[in-house]
Amino acid sequence: MSDLNDPRVFFAAARTLLAWNRTGLTLMAFGFMIERFGLFVHMMFPQQFGPSHQALSFWIGLAFLGLGAFALLAAIVQYRKVLKTLKPVEIPEGYRVNVGVIINLGVALLGIALMVYLLFSAAL
Repeated sequence: MSDLNDPRVFFAAARTLLAWNRTGLTLMAFGFMIERFGLFVHMMFPQQFGPSHQALSFWIGLAFLGLGAFALLAAIVQYRKVLKTLKPVEIPEGYRVNVGVIINLGVALLGIALMVYLLFSAAL
């Protein structure tokens, strides 16, 4: 339990949540880039880079997408734990504390949806 009675503690937790949001988004963007770059290299140099190279970049890209989604979900859990330790005086009156959680959850679900799409499109 926090004994500071200062709303800056809550705002620090919110900034940390948003920093993890940026980290998760970056990991997912990097994963998508790796996945598509393997396809690009295979199209440009089909005789030098066979399907095994494309498959490797596909799975590494999906791993980064999954890692980004996991980072977003883990950030939500950590943020909720911090919120439980705060006193009502540390949260500004009328302030909605779950906006960042909703954004992180939405981005994580979209990342998971992208992973599912890539998996099913690769199977076709």
